[in-house]
Amino acid sequence: MKADIHPTYVPTEVTCSCGNSFTTRSTVESGRIHVETCNVCHPFYTGKQRILDTGGRVARFQKKYAKVQADKGK
Repeated sequence: MKADIHPTYVPTEVTCSCGNSFTTRSTVESGRIHVETCNVCHPFYTGKQRILDTGGRVARFQKKYAKVQADKGK
């Protein structure tokens, strides 16, 4: 194996937007990772159906296709 070609594998603190944090190991140089969802707040793990809307995309989609759904009901 060649020497000094592999990145260093260091303890890394992962912080979620919900406030949960845990330590793992990664090659990230800063030693910190920020994520939007984790196993504490992700709908798959919590069993709660919650829409993770980024920038109003879901609202825009529903507004755009609201008339199509209303016409199908007739």
